[in-house]
Amino acid sequence: MGMTVEIATRIAQAIRDAAAASPDEEVCGLLLGTAERVEALQPARNVAADPRTSFEIDPQALLAAYRAARAGGPAVVGHYHSHPAGPVRPSAADAAASHGDGALWIIANAETTGCWRAVARGPVAGRFVPVALRFVG
Repeated sequence: MGMTVEIATRIAQAIRDAAAASPDEEVCGLLLGTAERVEALQPARNVAADPRTSFEIDPQALLAAYRAARAGGPAVVGHYHSHPAGPVRPSAADAAASHGDGALWIIANAETTGCWRAVARGPVAGRFVPVALRFVG
């Protein structure tokens, strides 16, 4: 599954900027677009019990995005979150939260952006395959 996903450089930078602006807590949000291209972000509140070490996208934001997609808006193709401390790669907690549903997971910090696809069994944390990001624009 050697997959490449396009993302506008400015969108990837917006994720890193959000991560930089929140050095102590994970930021998160939704990725909108197609399986091959992230076209937009929808930042969301992190409602996790401990946002320093985990993320949970605000359910209201999730519902609103799915409603908008059903009404003809862009599809929700995955989500992003930051790792303020530790490597920019899926963690055991990320694997536990993964549904193996093919969703894109972008994980970032202030300097780096990585991307994975959630699968039932994968080489990264047991639940992910790496996805190459092609920066455009």
